[in-house]
Amino acid sequence: MFKLDEVKEELLNRLVTSNLKPQLVFSVLLTMFKGPNEYTSLNLKEFGGHKDEVNCVAFSSDFQIMVTGSDDERVRVFNARSCEFLCKLRGHTAAVKTVAISPDSKLIASGSFDKTVRIWQTKNTELLHCLKGHTKSVEVVCFSPNSELLCSGSWDRSAIIWQVESGLPFKILCGHENLVQSIAFSKDGAFIATGSWDYTVRVWYIDDEHFNKPISRFVLKGHKGNIHSVSISKDSILASGSWDKTIKLWNIRNGQCLHSCVGHQGWIQAVTFSSDGTYVASASDDETVRIWDVVDGKCLKILEGQTDQAQHCGFTPGGALVASGAAVTTLAIM
Repeated sequence: MFKLDEVKEELLNRLVTSNLKPQLVFSVLLTMFKGPNEYTSLNLKEFGGHKDEVNCVAFSSDFQIMVTGSDDERVRVFNARSCEFLCKLRGHTAAVKTVAISPDSKLIASGSFDKTVRIWQTKNTELLHCLKGHTKSVEVVCFSPNSELLCSGSWDRSAIIWQVESGLPFKILCGHENLVQSIAFSKDGAFIATGSWDYTVRVWYIDDEHFNKPISRFVLKGHKGNIHSVSISKDSILASGSWDKTIKLWNIRNGQCLHSCVGHQGWIQAVTFSSDGTYVASASDDETVRIWDVVDGKCLKILEGQTDQAQHCGFTPGGALVASGAAVTTLAIM
């Protein structure tokens, strides 16, 4: 398989010798693996249009809509099946670092280096709220299962839970000692997990008991690197992916570590559960996506090929696995 960096270097050398001006085209690569048994590669799609590095990608629950965010301060919306570009969302004044689509597909959220969170309506692309409360860059946004709450995590070491309808803060979660990089709600909406660069995951109640000063129920320790991704299954099993190259599976009801999944040779960029909770998939800098058995923590499948840029992975309702790269560049000669 070709290496993207080698192709870019060769093209640049040709451009220098020919005095032609290169144009950088920033895009997202999406690969779908047919499941749930073989997980063979089905196809490869490319989505372009951004004018600077792509930082993030998110899908609707039915995988019909894909949203991307970029250093060009824009959010772009696509039809994930046809690759059709649908619209561009403007308003941020700095790089867009994170995007999310609500479970009911009615809203899009984006977080930016400009310290704000924006919520957009998908039906007409109008801005619903511009949420201000963080004091540093917003790195992650995540909707609750009922789409009524939105949680954002920031370099200011806090996570803020917002009421979507009113745009008002519901709770501010403090306790991490570094960037809050990842967030996940439990399927019943009772808990929220936050993963941080302080090497820990915190599990919080979502109730009114400690409204003024929320307290994390558990602090999950064991990783030896930044926590980059967290996910919660329908059975309340939490997966945490770390730059220590491991995935850990936890019982969020008691804080017990069930398994430590070892095998990746690079940083873990994303973790996600299948809809029935029996599998967890992980995307890594080692150019592979792996599928693990939740019961025993063993690796069942290693997916290679068009996965060298994978920074996101997700299971479709039909059991297929989608891997996408959110920072892919190609060169075009104009």
